[in-house]
Amino acid sequence: MSQPVRLATRTTGAGELFQLFRNGSARTRAELVSITGQSRSTIAARIDSLLAAGLIAPAGEASSTGGRPPTTFAFQPDVRVVLAVDLGATHARLALTDLAANVLAQTYATRPIADGPEPVLAHVMTAGRDLAAAAGRTLTDLAAVGVGLPGPVEHSTGRPINPPIMPGWDDSDVPGILAAGLGTTVLVDNDVNIMALGEHRTWWPDVADMLFVKLGTGIGAGIISEGVLHRGAQGSAGDIGHVAVPSGAQVPCRCGNLGCLEAIAGGAAIAETLAREGMAARSSSDVVALVRSGDPAAARAVYQAGREIGSVLAAAVSLLNPSIVVIGGNLAEAGEQLVAGIREVVYRRSLPLATQDLQIVLSKGRENAGVLGASAMAIDHVLSPAEIDALIA
Repeated sequence: MSQPVRLATRTTGAGELFQLFRNGSARTRAELVSITGQSRSTIAARIDSLLAAGLIAPAGEASSTGGRPPTTFAFQPDVRVVLAVDLGATHARLALTDLAANVLAQTYATRPIADGPEPVLAHVMTAGRDLAAAAGRTLTDLAAVGVGLPGPVEHSTGRPINPPIMPGWDDSDVPGILAAGLGTTVLVDNDVNIMALGEHRTWWPDVADMLFVKLGTGIGAGIISEGVLHRGAQGSAGDIGHVAVPSGAQVPCRCGNLGCLEAIAGGAAIAETLAREGMAARSSSDVVALVRSGDPAAARAVYQAGREIGSVLAAAVSLLNPSIVVIGGNLAEAGEQLVAGIREVVYRRSLPLATQDLQIVLSKGRENAGVLGASAMAIDHVLSPAEIDALIA
């Protein structure tokens, strides 16, 4: 039987010790002494601090090897709650979760992001208070808020930077506005990153390297590398929607360049192509509806879009070597027609070593991936060693 890895070099405080409880495992004091290499008195003091904060609680007794059975302790995720917010081009989806990302209450509303920060964030604050009340909690129970926005976000400040579909939002202090109204810490990222985080944590936690691709009106990717969300230097990693399509048409893109993937294969671009053929298509949702109705022209257009997307993803697969590529966003509801086009080109164009075990699949989280990712982002902050040590202090 393998021996537990000692963590003496890093488990120096109650916050670090608590990380051993986050997976839900019940632990005894003796087990923690063995794992960390710390003294029994130090472990006892750390346990007492975590008990006083309500983060852990007695969870019964372990099997005895002689004498009185030792007490076990386990994480108590209902001690606090977080508010998860997924804002899209036309929607606002919110969920209240405990500290294990279990959804306690949720709501959805049609809310155009183009309305501007004041009305949209006012809606978020009102809906957040209503969710807390529906779950029998108060704002004093709210440990943090996680928010996803449909545009580029400078992660260090949480401010949107020149977001193409968010008029009036540039450099808006989203964390400051929500923190003032809800009285807690607010973390903000772009919607693709939180979808990648939600999909990974909930459905693919054992996959170290994953690429999540959101296909809708716009196109973007979230990169999980060695189990960690990779944002890049300024938070713009994964912006594949504005990569030029190899041999693609020189179609003007909203970013100001020509031939971008989004301008050629995004939901709005497919809808425009079908509209020119006389079909009632104005959005990616219309495209999906036509495909599902069995329209052959829509099916061909989506398949070709998949091939164009695959031509860009092939380079990303060779560069990043993920184990799995997950396709999400509302255009993904078109299903296998889209994925088949992507697979065809990725498997043909990427390096054989990169694709020999590669899976390309549809999102399991679908519309819930965003709020689950926003919850995970907030929870990671709340339960970080530094935050727990600060709480106990």
